[in-house]
Amino acid sequence: MRSICVMNQKGGVGKTTTSVNLAAGLAKLGRRVCLIDLDPQGHAGLHMGVDAFGQTPTVYDVFSGRKTLNEVKQLAADNLWVVPSDLDLAATEVELVDTAGRELILRGAIDQLCQQHPLDYLVMDCPPSLGVLTINALTAAKEVFIPLQPHFLALQGLSKLFETTALVKRRLNRDLMVSGIVLCLYETSTRLAADITDDLMRFLEQSDPRAPWKNARIFESRIRRNIKLAEAPSFGQSIFDYAAKSSGALDYAALIAEVVAAEAPAVASPAASPVVPPADQVAA
Repeated sequence: MRSICVMNQKGGVGKTTTSVNLAAGLAKLGRRVCLIDLDPQGHAGLHMGVDAFGQTPTVYDVFSGRKTLNEVKQLAADNLWVVPSDLDLAATEVELVDTAGRELILRGAIDQLCQQHPLDYLVMDCPPSLGVLTINALTAAKEVFIPLQPHFLALQGLSKLFETTALVKRRLNRDLMVSGIVLCLYETSTRLAADITDDLMRFLEQSDPRAPWKNARIFESRIRRNIKLAEAPSFGQSIFDYAAKSSGALDYAALIAEVVAAEAPAVASPAASPVVPPADQVAA
C-alpha cells in the first residue's frame, strides 16, 4: 500500500483539491483508496459528498479511542472510502497534550485498518498547520506530496515543511520521504511561475543527499487555475464526475498518470487513460 500525506501549512494552495481528486482519480482506475480528512474544517469529506453531522462518526472518534477507522470510513464512490472530519477534531491538539505516544495514534489505527480492509492507496489531507494532526499523518505515511502555488512567499514557507519532515523522519518514521511537489493554481502566461519553478528545481538539485526530500520530484503536470475545480466541492463531486472535460480534470488526470507510473511494475497498468478526457474535448 502507498500511504501519501498531502500537506502544506499555508492554506489556499490546492491541498484539499489535490487530495480529493488524487484519491478519486486513483479509485476510477480500479485502485482501492481510502481518503482520511484530518482537517477540522472537514472540506475533503464535503468535497466528496460525505457530510459529518449529528451522530456521524468521524476521525475524531478514532483519535479519542471510541472507534476504529474501519468503523468510521464511508463508501463515497466505487473503490473509494472517506473518513470524514468535523470541528470536534480541533480539540485533539489540547486533549492529547499529555498523552504518551500521541504522535503514533493514527499509525496504529491505519495498521489495524489495513489488516481488516486491504488498500492500494491511503491519502491523508492534512490541516494547514504543523500540529499534532499533521505529525500523526507524517508518522503514518511513507510519502509526502506538497501542493505549492508558484509564488515567492509560498516558496519561502517550503523550508519549514522540509524541516518538519526531516524531524519526523529522524525521530518517528525512518521510511518517510518527500516524493513529489505539485504546482497548483499555475498560471502558464506569467513569467513568475516559471521563475519560481526554476528556483525550486535548483534548490532540490543542491539538497543534502541525506535529506528526506533528496529524491523529490516536481511533477510535470501543472494544475492550472480552473473555475470548475472551485465549483466541484459545492456539488459534492470530484472534478472527474463534475466536469470530466474541463482542463482541471485533464490536469489531475495527468498528475495521476505520473503517480501510477511510480507503482511497482506488477501493479502499474496502462489504465491511466480512462480518467483523461480526449484532448479535443477539453473545456476551460
